[in-house]
Amino acid sequence: MKMLQDIKAYFHNADGLYRLLLINISVFLLLKLLKLVMFLSGADSLTLIGLTDLFAMPSNIQSLLYKPWTILSYMFIHEGFFHILFNMLILYWLGKIFCEYLGSKKIVPVYILGGIAGALVYVIAYNIFPAFSGSVHYSKLIGASAGVIAVMVAIATLAPNYSIHLLFFGAVKLKYVAGFSILLYIISIPDGNAGGNIAHLGGALLGFAYTKLLQQGTNIGLWIEWLADYIMGKKPVRMKVVKKSAAKQYHGGTVKQREVAIDNILEKISKSGYSSLSSEEKEILFKASNRKGPQ
Repeated sequence: MKMLQDIKAYFHNADGLYRLLLINISVFLLLKLLKLVMFLSGADSLTLIGLTDLFAMPSNIQSLLYKPWTILSYMFIHEGFFHILFNMLILYWLGKIFCEYLGSKKIVPVYILGGIAGALVYVIAYNIFPAFSGSVHYSKLIGASAGVIAVMVAIATLAPNYSIHLLFFGAVKLKYVAGFSILLYIISIPDGNAGGNIAHLGGALLGFAYTKLLQQGTNIGLWIEWLADYIMGKKPVRMKVVKKSAAKQYHGGTVKQREVAIDNILEKISKSGYSSLSSEEKEILFKASNRKGPQ
């Protein structure tokens, strides 16, 4: 019981990125343990597959109407070890950059909305394109990829020139990483995992739209932020308008202080629009988006 209490306390105090990681990993382990118990109890292979199918999102609209929860549950389900490993590594890697610029509260809405957008694009594609007419009745979608891609594209849209170090390639700007990933998803649709690649494109579109709307003063994920605060029993915190001390706080502060300065500026954008920023605040955002990542 002590371990469960520790996990609960950690989850309550963790930021949005670590909560997403913990939920995905916990669900993966729980399903694997349940499958182990069912297997040892003599359950057949169809029953074991059915456990995952309970949370996987079907492409068939009629089936989806009977399982509406799957539009959320699917994005936390992974079948194999390497499936969840790669998704969580990318989420952690790019999520740290995302939180540095947009704050940890915004990553959960982008992940959730990206997953929903990916699911909707997947369902629409499978029900309108003749290529999927033979598989629409049994195809299902699982995995965090659409939400992860939404996080990637959202931060690449805000800070396109942020450089990250890639093995064999060296320093590469985020805009090229995101652009190449999207191109790869498009050309890979005919080569297998068509549903997954299509869902990735929906997540990418959401990530781009989220940042563009945020820069114009509209936070489409605000309701999810409020809902998350309500579930966690936290009262919404009013952000103070950034004043001329922003430059000192950003340039002379710690990593956490820089994150707060950026978060305050973005909060001001979401309330009053980009035009409400002072020249100092615009300069901070410009310099932040052109920073280089760890080499």
